[in-house]
Amino acid sequence: MNDVAQPILEVSKLSKHFGAVQALNDFSMAIRPGEVVALAGDNGAGKTTLIKAISGVYPPTSGEIRLKGAPVSFSTPQEARDQGIETIYQDLALADNLSIGANIFLGREPMTRKFGFLPVLDRKKMADAARDTMALLDFHVSRLDAPVSNFSGGQRQAVAIGRAVYWDAQILIMDEPTAALGVPEQRKVISLIHQLKAQGRGVIFISHNLQDIFAVSDRIIVLRRGVTAGERKISETTHDEVVKLMVGG
Repeated sequence: MNDVAQPILEVSKLSKHFGAVQALNDFSMAIRPGEVVALAGDNGAGKTTLIKAISGVYPPTSGEIRLKGAPVSFSTPQEARDQGIETIYQDLALADNLSIGANIFLGREPMTRKFGFLPVLDRKKMADAARDTMALLDFHVSRLDAPVSNFSGGQRQAVAIGRAVYWDAQILIMDEPTAALGVPEQRKVISLIHQLKAQGRGVIFISHNLQDIFAVSDRIIVLRRGVTAGERKISETTHDEVVKLMVGG
């Protein structure tokens, strides 16, 4: 991680109000290539509002989002995706009955022409994408054409990450990616995040699990009631200090 590199994503003085409720107030952060920034805080701290403002779900009330130095504003999550910001929610939004390749292209299916004129699904392109993307994540399953319902939690997480990587996401927002997983699966996801770092992508990592945060993040930002309660380098803080920031002690 390079302190002098231009940030991929900068958020400055971002606020979001719902009527009289200030869900997020004057929040700023920057994420550089190959950096994982953890967001921590209790429920209602503003984490979800923040990621929804960054990913095009909510328009911010005020403030600015810049991508590679240029101001951006998104009306829809698809617009954010097209610019390289991909959010992986806890439910993963995968189609269980479809293969890895079909999930990678969900909603953007590649077509080819049969007999020169008949449009058909380009299954080879989908299979190649599945194989190449999964190899990039150092992820191996015996049958790439199997429906993803056959896969474990960690494998499904890899498919969701693979989809983001295939579409060249520069910023991946991961919302509680290890919450529903057993320990071996959690380790797999942590190693996937290390792969993303090595590829120079930026990751926003939201988790209640301090163990995972300390295993994978460079910095942690603690939110409390919509404002930044503190920001620390992981190498210079402790679990106890983070917990104190979260509860306001």
